[in-house]
Amino acid sequence: MDSRSCATGPAEHATLVARVAYGQWHALEDDLVVGRGHLQHRPDGRLFISVDAWHDAAFARLAEAMTGALPAPLHTVVDEADTELTAAWRRAGFTVARREVEYAVPTDPEVTGLGAVVPPPGVALVSAGRADEGLLREVDRAVRAEVEATVGWRSMPAEVVPRAEGDTIVDPSLYAVAATPERHLGLIRVVRVKRPRIGLLAVRAGERRRGVGRALLAHALGVLHRAGISEAWTEVDASNAAASALFRGAGARPVGSALELVR
Repeated sequence: MDSRSCATGPAEHATLVARVAYGQWHALEDDLVVGRGHLQHRPDGRLFISVDAWHDAAFARLAEAMTGALPAPLHTVVDEADTELTAAWRRAGFTVARREVEYAVPTDPEVTGLGAVVPPPGVALVSAGRADEGLLREVDRAVRAEVEATVGWRSMPAEVVPRAEGDTIVDPSLYAVAATPERHLGLIRVVRVKRPRIGLLAVRAGERRRGVGRALLAHALGVLHRAGISEAWTEVDASNAAASALFRGAGARPVGSALELVR
């Protein structure tokens, strides 16, 4: 365990910052814990830290200790509405790397307006768990390569994890696809934990603007609606105008936003 101390205010109460375990720090004043810091290794290899402190001085000491002990780059995520926490991270040397908007997405086709949507001619929609696994992994690799060649894979949500040989498919049963007899053109992943979450919707670059993504979204929401689920949710990078327009066009409403900051 390592520790550091400093005076934190007019009363000269010493704040001791101690690394109490791997990835865990405590800020103490008179043996009382006044703040905690935590390190998380995300599956995509990035390091995320968080701090929960009673006052600004304890936050600053924890952030200083953690950034001094850990390799860069370091990331953190904050609710955009929490301006005080965002300011505290900025004072610790962090800057905004991306902004994600969280949407609540209705599933009722009467609300989404997607009830009559069909895929383009020659394209079939294949339900989750029924896609050809080889073609599914092939379209996943193709989409990954296209993203990497443009905005970079690190712009994708943290849960879209790169695996061996660029494969990001963890559970093939979660993916529905748009397909031709020769190949898959796009894919959508819906995870049903607590509330359904659309974690990925992607179409090959050469197949965009044909309605493939809209058809995949209509299919996935229709499946949820028939299962008695009224609403799903998703997060969209604020810089992705096409994805934002797609979800807003289906009646999705923004319910919050988060900032990813990096130092």
